Amino acid sequence: MITYEQFLENNQRVQERFWAACEAAGRKSSDVQIMPVTKTHPVDAAVYAAQAGYVAVGENRVQEALDKIADGKAPIRWELIGHLQSNKAKVAAEKFDRVQSVDSVKLLQRLNAAAECCGRRLPILLQVNAGNDPAKYGLAVEATPGVLEHALELEYLQVDGLMTIAPLSDDADVAVRCFMRLRELRDQLASKFGVALPELSMGMSGDLEAAVASGSTLLRVGSAFFGAR
Repeated sequence: MITYEQFLENNQRVQERFWAACEAAGRKSSDVQIMPVTKTHPVDAAVYAAQAGYVAVGENRVQEALDKIADGKAPIRWELIGHLQSNKAKVAAEKFDRVQSVDSVKLLQRLNAAAECCGRRLPILLQVNAGNDPAKYGLAVEATPGVLEHALELEYLQVDGLMTIAPLSDDADVAVRCFMRLRELRDQLASKFGVALPELSMGMSGDLEAAVASGSTLLRVGSAFFGAR
């Protein structure tokens, strides 16, 4: 695990890239949030993020995150960004502040029932495979309207927006096309259903510039902060 001083140096580099990306895209930096991704790193990574002023961290695996949450050292919001099996919906609804990786009607129903039992309205994002990548989870673009319609009918879920992961590629345009497709889909869905879907969670360490240029509101940054896993 890196030291806090090393994290601050990395943070400065991330922030410089972020500010330059916002300037190049003609966007206000206040319109985009950076969320450190602490998966596979000890709870100290979340502590560092909190100390540096970040309000939330992302985790991929439920059990790993639960151990860190239970540790209690990091006063921060915990968001699930990794694939969620429906049999873990109950604990996810209980422990996470938001679930970004909702990709099926079955999972929607499980999360809604679990949130009702918890007496809360659970914020979620629908994960869309906007890059049509067979290696990625997420809804097909054409299936998303129907799933969103179902989600909007569920009393204990709050749909904040959409999430995607760009395909791995040496061609930067691949990420741009994926991100633009998600933004266009969000705009279409917001108009069709008359709802605000403000969150576009897209972009990571390697493609944050493309994501900012394409309209991302939430960048999920891991290795640029904490190094290789």
